[in-house]
Amino acid sequence: MEIFLVLGSPLLGGVLLALWGHRARAAELNVAMSCITFLAAALLTWRVIANGPMITADAQFAVDALNVFLVALTAFVAMTTAIFSRPYMRIEAAHGRLTDGRLRLYHAMYQLFTFTMLLVLLTNNLGILWVATEAATLTTVLLVSLYRTPASLEAAWKYFILCGVGIAQALFGTILLYFAAERVLGAGGDALLWTRLSAVSGSLEPTVISIAFVFLLVGYGTKVGLVPLHNWLPDAHAEGPTPVSAVLSGLLLNVALYALVRCKVLVDGSLQSPFAGNLLMGFGLLSVVVAAFFLSRQRDIKRLFAYSSIEHMGLITFAFGMGGPIASFAGLLHMTVHSLTKSAIFFAVGHATQKAGTQIIDEIQGLMKVNPTVGWGLLLGSLAILGMPPFGVFASEFLILTDAMRHQPWATPILLISLAVAFAAVISKVQPMVFGHPRTDTPLKRLPFTPAQIPLYVHLSIVLMLGLYIPPPLAEWYRQAARLIG
Repeated sequence: MEIFLVLGSPLLGGVLLALWGHRARAAELNVAMSCITFLAAALLTWRVIANGPMITADAQFAVDALNVFLVALTAFVAMTTAIFSRPYMRIEAAHGRLTDGRLRLYHAMYQLFTFTMLLVLLTNNLGILWVATEAATLTTVLLVSLYRTPASLEAAWKYFILCGVGIAQALFGTILLYFAAERVLGAGGDALLWTRLSAVSGSLEPTVISIAFVFLLVGYGTKVGLVPLHNWLPDAHAEGPTPVSAVLSGLLLNVALYALVRCKVLVDGSLQSPFAGNLLMGFGLLSVVVAAFFLSRQRDIKRLFAYSSIEHMGLITFAFGMGGPIASFAGLLHMTVHSLTKSAIFFAVGHATQKAGTQIIDEIQGLMKVNPTVGWGLLLGSLAILGMPPFGVFASEFLILTDAMRHQPWATPILLISLAVAFAAVISKVQPMVFGHPRTDTPLKRLPFTPAQIPLYVHLSIVLMLGLYIPPPLAEWYRQAARLIG
C-alpha cells in the first residue's frame, strides 16, 4: 500500500497541476503534493525498517535496504526543492521570464519528474526501470527548455539527443540481459525481475552478461554524467530554472547510478571477476580528473557547480567500482551528502543570480554585504562540497581515499591531485562572489518576493550532522545496502 501511495502522490499531483498549475496557489499545491510524497516515503521507510524488504504487485515492485534509502532521500530533496521553487518561480514570473502557461508546465512536469524517479527506484522489473528512465528524460527536457530562449532550447535538444542515444544503448543492454536470463528462467516477464535475476546470477551466460553491461554502462552512464558522456549536463544546468538544476544534480544523477549499480551486482554474480568494477573505476576516475580541470575554465556559476556534480558522481562511481564494505558504505554516504549539499548550493545560487540578474561569476560580487543569508549559504555550501571538515562530504571522501590507499594505491595520488585542483578552482571563483566589493555599475536588484532560505540551511545542517555523527539506525541502513551491493 505504501509503495502505491509513494508513486500515486506525485502522479496525482502532476494531473492536478496540469489542470490548475497556472493558478495563483499552484506553487502551494506543488509543495503540498511533494510533502505528501515525502510523508508516504517516510512511512514506507518505517515499514521496511520494521518488517524488512517487501515485494508487491506480482513482484513488479520491490523495496530493500538499498532503494528505500534512495526513495527517502529523493522524496525529501524533491519536497525541499518545491519549497524553494515557490518564491523562486514567482520572482521569475514577476521579472517577465515566465508566462502562466509555462508555470503550469513547470509545476506539472516537476511532479511527473518526481514520479518517474521514484518509479525507477521502486520497480523490480528492469524493463519498467528503462521505461521510467526514458520518461524522466522527457519530463526534464521540457523543464530545461522552460524559458524558450535559444540557449535553453539548444541545451534541451542536446540533452534529449545525447541521453536518447544513451538510453537506446541501455535498451540494447537490457535486451541482452533478458536473452541471458531467458535460458535460465524461461520466457516471460519474470526474466527481467531483479530479485529473480539476482538469485540465479551465477547461472547467467558470462559472455552475454559482460557485453550487456558495456551497453548498460554507456546508457545509464550518460544519465549519470560520466566523462566522456557528460556534454549535456553543464548546458542543462546552466539554461534551465535553478530548481531543475537542484533536482538534476541532487536526484537524477543518483537514480541513474542506482540503475547502474543494480546491473553491476548481476555482472559480479555471473562473472565472479572485477570486470564491472574495473569499468566503473575507470570511468569514475576519468570523470573526477576531467571535471576537476574543467572547473577553472567556467565563467557561469551554474556551469561551475554542474562540473562539480560530474566530479562527485565520478568519485561515487569509483567507490562502487572498488566494491567492498567500506567503499560501498562510503559511496552511499557520499550520494546522500552530495545530494543535500549540491541542492543547497543551487538554492543559494538561484537567489544570488536573481538578485544580480546574471549567472556570470565576475558580475556577482559582495554577497556577504548585500545579502548575508545567501552569502553565508553559498560559502558554507561551497566549503561543504569541497570536503572541508566537519561536513559529511569530508567523512565520505576520507573513507573513499583511505580505502583506495589500501586496495587501489595507484589511483590515490590521481584522486588527491584532482580534488586539490577542484578545491582551488571553486574557492577562487566563490571567494570574490561572497567577500568581494559589490558592483556599483550594476547594483543588485530588490526581489519582489522573499527568498526561501530554510531549505538551504536545513540541508547544510543535515550535512554537518552527518560529518560529526551518523545515527546508528542510519549507519546500519548503509551497511545493509553496502552488503546488497557486494
